[in-house]
Amino acid sequence: MIDVDKAITTAVKTGKVVFGAKEAARSTKNGKARIILVASNCPIRTKDHLEYNGKLSGIPIVTYKGNNFDMGRICGKRFPIGTMTVKEPGDSAILKLAEEPEKESILHESNGTVQ
Repeated sequence: MIDVDKAITTAVKTGKVVFGAKEAARSTKNGKARIILVASNCPIRTKDHLEYNGKLSGIPIVTYKGNNFDMGRICGKRFPIGTMTVKEPGDSAILKLAEEPEKESILHESNGTVQ
């Protein structure tokens, strides 16, 4: 199992990463993202919308175990981050989050409805 916090930090420093729900939605629609991370306290409507579009475009949506303040701190920002879109992973192993068999500790399964 990889260290999620270290993978996020490395992706922000060495890869191409954008923040925000609008950027994440845009990236799922045009297929430009490799993986999208969503904070655990992200609004359900936003998370469901991203999961729906992620399934259509084949982009994995991973729920980060911490809240948006934790994700902002890990990314080196002084503001909360609800969603993070990784377009290029750089030197990080963040793409392995979508492949890990023990996703249950990282992922949160939604009820599958779109509002």
